[in-house]
Amino acid sequence: MIDAKEYLRKMSAELDGPIRSYIGDEEPKVLMDASKQYPYAGGKRMRPAMAVACCRAVGGDVEKAIPLAVAIEYIHNFTLIHDDLMDGDEKRRGMTTIHIGYGMPTAVLAGDALFAKAYQILANLDVPADRMRDALKYISQAVWDLARGQQMDINNEGNIVSEEVYLETIKLKTSVLFAAAAAGGAIIGGASAEEVKAINEYAIELGLGFQMYDDYLGIAGDSSKTGKSVGNDIRKGKCTCMVTHAIRSIKDQKALDEFKGILGKIDATDEQCVRAKQILEEAGSIQYNLDLAKRKVENAIEKISFLPESEDKEFMIALAKYAINRDV
Repeated sequence: MIDAKEYLRKMSAELDGPIRSYIGDEEPKVLMDASKQYPYAGGKRMRPAMAVACCRAVGGDVEKAIPLAVAIEYIHNFTLIHDDLMDGDEKRRGMTTIHIGYGMPTAVLAGDALFAKAYQILANLDVPADRMRDALKYISQAVWDLARGQQMDINNEGNIVSEEVYLETIKLKTSVLFAAAAAGGAIIGGASAEEVKAINEYAIELGLGFQMYDDYLGIAGDSSKTGKSVGNDIRKGKCTCMVTHAIRSIKDQKALDEFKGILGKIDATDEQCVRAKQILEEAGSIQYNLDLAKRKVENAIEKISFLPESEDKEFMIALAKYAINRDV
């Protein structure tokens, strides 16, 4: 069985050259530098790797999928720049965030520039017009849905929403770009409409599991590995699956009141955040979240059972499992 983390590292190295090839040394230099910072820094690059793997898994020419993979990575990084700005985050991947390093106006422009460059790349894909059009439909819809999901996530902070609303939020905020990468790669690879639909659904389920596990890491992860301050999701009042489960499951009113008193308290101490985690554990909410994330990944793997056996199919399966078995 393929080691997803090692395979991702290998694919990331292979994609590094193409990712660095589309932004030149134009003026103003400060905007170019800001635009390059995130995509050139590496990272897991799950989305572009997925685009390449899905293209090959359906028998396509991988060289035609690489520009799509780069465009998807630029779009992803454009969203990260704006996310960091909205969240007021000062660090990402161990680096100073762009709005801190370059200022808010340049950060907004850097995100816009990456978005524009992505569509410039997509407009020059070496594929038949109908396939380019189909890929653009998936990607454009994903960016639209991503914006909706981000606003829903903002609206949800400090509020208790239903599990259904939470799942719809993370589908839009996280899953749809995974799905656009997967479906786009399959389209370029020559897959049928039915195959593209199944691969799109695979990535949606994978993305749900990925975000649910990300929420878990935000509560119980090792901050030295995740690069995030454990407890911040509690302080922000982030309504995750764990929170929705706890609110409906805790029978002890005293414990419930204590949990609600900590959730969304921006100046909550580390000790209070540890106590909130303990309450979630006692309510079975953390395990509920992990079990549901596992079911999402199992669903994802089932969606691609039709694919012929190949190294790329193995990677797609391993990637789904990795989404809920990682430390970052």
